[in-house]
This record gives sequence, C-alpha cells and structure tokens, in this order.
Amino acid sequence: MSPPVLIYDGDCPYCSLAAVALKQLDEIVAVSWYADPVEEFLQAQFDATPFAMVLVDSDADAVYAGRNAAKELADRAGTPGIVGSLVRDNYETIAGIAGRLSGRDTDPDDYHDTYLLQVAAKKILPRLRTAGTDNAGTAVDEATDKDTGSGVWMR
Repeated sequence: MSPPVLIYDGDCPYCSLAAVALKQLDEIVAVSWYADPVEEFLQAQFDATPFAMVLVDSDADAVYAGRNAAKELADRAGTPGIVGSLVRDNYETIAGIAGRLSGRDTDPDDYHDTYLLQVAAKKILPRLRTAGTDNAGTAVDEATDKDTGSGVWMR
C-alpha cells in the first residue's frame, strides 16, 4: 500500500499546520504546491497547474481536488460524516478565510471533482513522495514562523 499524497498551499501557515496534522493521522505524504515536482504532476494529471488542494490515492487510482479533497481528508481523519459534508460545502469560504489570514492573494482554482489518476501523473508520484518526505521536517517550523497578516504570530 502506497501512502496518499496531499498537495497543499505551503505558503499558508494554517494549511501547512493542517497538512502536518493530517499526515500524522493517516500517514499522508504532504507536499507543498510550490515543490519542484508538483507542477509536472499537475500538468500530467490535468494539462494545467491548478492552484487547488489535491489528494492523490494511487492505490485507488483516484485524484481528489478542491472540496472533494477536503471532504475525503475529513472522512479519512475519522470525523463524523456531517463534518466532511460541511467542509465540502463550505470549502471556498474556508479557503478564502485561510488565504486572507495568511496574506495570500490567489484564490483556489475551480477543480472540485474526483478524477481518474492518469498514467503519466502516476509515474511522477515517487518524486512527489520524496519531496513531501524531504520537506516534512520543516513544514511546521516554517508555518509557525510566518506572520499571518492578522497581526498575530503563530508561535
């Protein structure tokens, strides 16, 4: 069994902390959207580089994006079904608030479905997992050292 890969906004302190917490719950490999192999993976999967949360489950040949990724993560974390539905239904609001608090000026792209994992994208997964493993040790430190733009330091 291969661990799922979560692509998240590595410049968002809240997203980074959530990614690290989820990694602890489900052995998910979390990799920042800004890491080198991410653009190549997204191009191979979508023929585009959408700025969106993406969860890749190679064992199921599934790629969850946007609100579907958020719901799938909530379900895997063992939250009650209603929580997953609330996260899915309010994804844009949650992403917008997190983005504003972290000073991000880019809204997530409109990718919210579950997609079949493309063969070309699947070939890039080992490098994504390596990138996630390589940056895992610094994700929390970087996230908690950033000024959130709200006048509150995360530490």
